[in-house]
Amino acid sequence: MAFESLAEKLQEAFKKLTGGGKVSEADVKAAMRTVKLALLEADVNYAVVKDFISKVSEKAVGAEILESLSAGQHIIKIVRDELCQLMGGERTKLAVSDKLPTVILMCGLQGTGKTTVSAKLAAMLKKEGKKPLLAACDIYRPAAIKQLQVVGEKVGVPVFEKGTQDPVKTASQAVEYARANGLDTVIVDTAGRLHIDDDMMDEMKNIAKAVEPDETLLVVDAMTGQDAVTVAKSFNEQIGMDGIIMTKMDGDTRGGAALSAKAVTGKPIKFISSGEKVDEDTLEPFYPDRMASRILGMGDVLTLIDRAEKMFDQQQAIALEEKIRSSKMTLDDFLEQMEAMQKMGDLNDIIKMIPGMNSKAMANVSVEEKQLERTKAIIRSMTPKERANPDIINFNRKKRIAAGCGQQVADVNRLLKSFDEMNKMMKQLTGGKMMKKNKAMMNAFNKKMRF
Repeated sequence: MAFESLAEKLQEAFKKLTGGGKVSEADVKAAMRTVKLALLEADVNYAVVKDFISKVSEKAVGAEILESLSAGQHIIKIVRDELCQLMGGERTKLAVSDKLPTVILMCGLQGTGKTTVSAKLAAMLKKEGKKPLLAACDIYRPAAIKQLQVVGEKVGVPVFEKGTQDPVKTASQAVEYARANGLDTVIVDTAGRLHIDDDMMDEMKNIAKAVEPDETLLVVDAMTGQDAVTVAKSFNEQIGMDGIIMTKMDGDTRGGAALSAKAVTGKPIKFISSGEKVDEDTLEPFYPDRMASRILGMGDVLTLIDRAEKMFDQQQAIALEEKIRSSKMTLDDFLEQMEAMQKMGDLNDIIKMIPGMNSKAMANVSVEEKQLERTKAIIRSMTPKERANPDIINFNRKKRIAAGCGQQVADVNRLLKSFDEMNKMMKQLTGGKMMKKNKAMMNAFNKKMRF
């Protein structure tokens, strides 16, 4: 996951700071040397790093420390605030036109995931109650139009295409089609190139002139590091853009592009994307404050709650809590919640969103997807009666269940024991403030953490 190495190094640097009263210049210099190296190794732009270190040092040296904070905590707060400002300060929302349809122009190089992200964005807008239309304007890449049709069908969004006719004409016709058919948003998927060239830029300018987009979004690959920032700067200078969508944030990226983009281009990151499946919620609004907290090991509970609320129906969550309170939760309920949890994203990344979990102490804690699939197979091998009443599962039933899913009797025993212990724990948690405060998140998360 992005920022993992950077997060570890920053957290290690702050652990060495101790004491109270005032933060000494020596303390700050020592911490900032480590921070500077960590940022440079994360491929953050050198000028950005220099300015960042200067701002943090100026605010930290000689600053009074509250009695409740250590020197390390005080500097972490300053670093967090500056990281937040570095990445844009606040979330920047998409523009909405007063005169429908709103037109969103998607641009970027080949291989950044632009077509997939266009469909993800359409799916997100559809869930928000909008009526989007995807316009296929990439006539050069083989099967590009077909790809957009396939992903559009997956998310239930119509695709406007006119084959290999002039993309400028297709884009204009798509806007007219949307206006005539009551569709309120047009997402124009344009052609990319292996590198920036004059032909691509000219075509982009002509499309922009024809449809007058309300948003021009550049899709960049976070894996390319500072190259992504260079591309963004070039696009912004030549055609202008309103924001950036950063893809492949779940890959082995150092995170420098995300930290440098706003400072170098002046344009905010509006969304981040992970994974290639369009039928999952893997496109998220970019919140600089949440990302800064995640980098510094403070977790990201708000994003976790957002994901949970998308996956869990409120009435279902209330009904499940009642079952837990009365000890009537079944293995069918457990299976349903497990599948919903997996849709929230990589479970190991979810664990790191919990404050205090993104540290070396938790380095050996992981959730294996294969183990979860084996667990689901065991439950599915049971009869409806056994899932509803696990107490009736005797040795002979265990043998049949194990044989039915290709597992061992010992695996069935472990599942039943864990389920029983989890039920007891969840019944206790339902009486606490945390469950009352956010039923959806707790129903989602605590089950998965326990098993």
